[in-house]
Amino acid sequence: MLGTYFYNEIIRKTIVGFGTLFNNIYIKHLNKDGSVADETKVGLSYGPTQKFLAKIQQQADLSKPIAITLPRMSFEMTGLQYDSTRKTGITQTFRTCSKDGSVRKVYMPVPYNIIFELSIYAKLNDDALQIVEQILPFFQPSFNLTIDLVDSIGEKKDVPIVMDNIDFQDDYEGDFSTRRALIYTLRFTAKTYVFGPIADSSDGLIRKVQVDLYTDTNTKTAKREVRYTVTPESIPPGSPVEPGDDFGFNESWEFFSDSKNYSPTQQSDI
Repeated sequence: MLGTYFYNEIIRKTIVGFGTLFNNIYIKHLNKDGSVADETKVGLSYGPTQKFLAKIQQQADLSKPIAITLPRMSFEMTGLQYDSTRKTGITQTFRTCSKDGSVRKVYMPVPYNIIFELSIYAKLNDDALQIVEQILPFFQPSFNLTIDLVDSIGEKKDVPIVMDNIDFQDDYEGDFSTRRALIYTLRFTAKTYVFGPIADSSDGLIRKVQVDLYTDTNTKTAKREVRYTVTPESIPPGSPVEPGDDFGFNESWEFFSDSKNYSPTQQSDI
């Protein structure tokens, strides 16, 4: 079973989606009269906190070229955990229509939590607080991020990004010339789903449901009396109906007294 190649890029898409939440944050410095003296976009990179902290600390001589510009943010994925609280039946499947119109069979996805750390570095505490206050109000304690998990079948899900906790440290050691770094560390959990291989299905989509009603529970002697039929009604009328489209239902009732039964194999009354 293992060894069939597939790559839906779900973890990669979740990492990219998480990073895009924080790639448009600015800080401002004001003059005494309240006017804006300068406005700076806060840089964002993927990488561990230790890497950026080492880059700051290794610039002891302030006369050298700039090592790193503060304030700055970095984020990284620090863990991947199975979430049993969102478990579904492992053998359940559903069918969907891919972009090329073919029917695909998909097993239910597996719930996983991706752990992230977002680090905020600043020389001035006010700069760090400006960044933190632009983030905290959106997590109460989660923020839903819509991610196209499986592009081939158009499977989109709202992935809750939950803020777990916040840590603060004032990293200042050494002599007067050593650069100071204020670091806020925000930890998040992204509740995503991981899909397996997407297989072609030999079954078509259900476009019609037909039910025959009988007057007795004895199926050998009872004859059908009423037939209930349901078909999708496209919106607008006349357009083809595909998975994910908005549609209603056409319902019809037929009454019989011919004592015939419907044959599924011949698809006719006999």
